[in-house]
Amino acid sequence: MHVVAVSGSLRKRSYNTALLRAAQKLAPEMGIEILDISMLPIYNQDLEDAAYPETAKTLRENIRAADGVLLAVPEFNRTPAAPMKNFLDWSSRPEDEPLPWELKPVGIIGASSGLRGANLAQFDVRRVMSYFNARTMGQPEFYCSESSKKFDDDLNLSDEKTTQVLRKFLTAFTSHVEREQKASR
Repeated sequence: MHVVAVSGSLRKRSYNTALLRAAQKLAPEMGIEILDISMLPIYNQDLEDAAYPETAKTLRENIRAADGVLLAVPEFNRTPAAPMKNFLDWSSRPEDEPLPWELKPVGIIGASSGLRGANLAQFDVRRVMSYFNARTMGQPEFYCSESSKKFDDDLNLSDEKTTQVLRKFLTAFTSHVEREQKASR
């Protein structure tokens, strides 16, 4: 099973990116490939019309080719961080081409230094995924709150309870991807 993953944070010491690396270690059978969205320009239809960015095209192709997609959604001011929104916008363009998200199994996780664990931002991304006709896993949900207490200095997930909950999420996500693949055949 090949899953592509996107962290909506560009920060070098991102807890969301660290969460995806933890997922890679906890679910090696899933084959999670973390995609880099740092080179995407800010979405601008003039840019899309003049010269559709190769980075956006490659990301769309990676989504289309994957068995599933795992999104790590950071929350800024109770909404998804701008890089995540920008990635979603580029992934939906050009408008005249089929969406790579159509019936794609999607899992959404998030880490936050606050107490909400990025739950409001995850809700917003779930709405976008619904619009894209993706198959977002509903349960279990995964929210990593107070992230600075759950990762060590090297950004390894060190909190045992959070590790157990993430493992449970990944097991459910594996089953979700398998179910959706069978349903779409």
